[in-house]
Amino acid sequence: MNITENPFYVLSVLCLLVILSVYATKTKFGKKLGAALLVILFTAVIANIGLIPSASNSIPLYKGIFTYVAPLSIFYLLLGVNLNSIKKAGAPMIVTFLIGSLATTLGVLGAWYLLSPENVLGEEGRVIAGMLTGTYTGGSVNFNAVALAYNFQEQGILYAGTIAVDNVVTTLWIIVTLSMPVVLRSFWNDKKVKTKSAEIKAEDSESMDFRSFMWLAFLGIFSFYISELLSGVLPQLPSILTLSTLGILLAQFRFVRHLKGGHFLGLYLVYLFLAVIGAYCEVSSVIQLKEIGITLLWFATLSVVIHGILLIIIGGLFYRDWELLAIVSQANIGGGTTAIALAETFHRKELILPAILVGTLGNALGTYLGFMVVALL
Repeated sequence: MNITENPFYVLSVLCLLVILSVYATKTKFGKKLGAALLVILFTAVIANIGLIPSASNSIPLYKGIFTYVAPLSIFYLLLGVNLNSIKKAGAPMIVTFLIGSLATTLGVLGAWYLLSPENVLGEEGRVIAGMLTGTYTGGSVNFNAVALAYNFQEQGILYAGTIAVDNVVTTLWIIVTLSMPVVLRSFWNDKKVKTKSAEIKAEDSESMDFRSFMWLAFLGIFSFYISELLSGVLPQLPSILTLSTLGILLAQFRFVRHLKGGHFLGLYLVYLFLAVIGAYCEVSSVIQLKEIGITLLWFATLSVVIHGILLIIIGGLFYRDWELLAIVSQANIGGGTTAIALAETFHRKELILPAILVGTLGNALGTYLGFMVVALL
């Protein structure tokens, strides 16, 4: 066996590239790209110079990561979804976030009918629409959940291209939401919504202990088995949807929520999954993405723009607080982290905890809305 096809050698390289990607985010340049995109880029380079297999000479290890590691990563990340705590975000944040989630769904559907991206993207367009709905509702957890259900991750170049476009649009939307309150006030005066401030507890900041590891391993493996079992009985029910639902249900138990390190375990498995995505990106196939890349960019951009317009109009009728709406929109499109950054920038510290909590709500909703959009199209 060629050394570059040895599974232990390849897995070692993938693990090393995850480490390098995380350390690279500490640099000024790497911080802008983020670990997720960096691990894809690093692995793509290594695969294209022949140090590890790529899409054209794929090995069983890659399929194993797609089949087992990726779904489990989503399961572990969803163990942090505490639906009971979401009510602490308060009615204004929850209502506007739900409006934003609806606006995202309508935005993707509207962009689909206006641009007809299926003419360029083909059948994969429906899946991409579901992935964008998921990620612009709750984040990358939902993006990957929809992708895995349709084996979209095997479309290495197209998958990476969709992630790259998502990154660009998300970055541009941060700029839009930062300027949104100032611009909107010149047309329509706003009023600040009062929200109770609350203490912020660091999530998953404790190191994983042996007891937590034992339980996390059992829960992940057993839940995966249950999801596969149900998928065999009900083939029309995607196993990833069952696994996601089990993760959310288990997260409602205090015992499970108190297990340490689940978030970090899930995040690490996500990076391994993304590393394989990088390995599937062959430069020889990049040329094929020219027209597809432009279509993806227009599709994602128009989806987010429609989301923003609907959120401003509908959200403005309920709560005319432009800073709150900007933070909610960012929680939808960019996730909890960028929403917190906006709350800090606007000096709305009372909205920091609500931003985290509605981000959790997005994790819970995103996958379901993503599958719904695929079904509708």
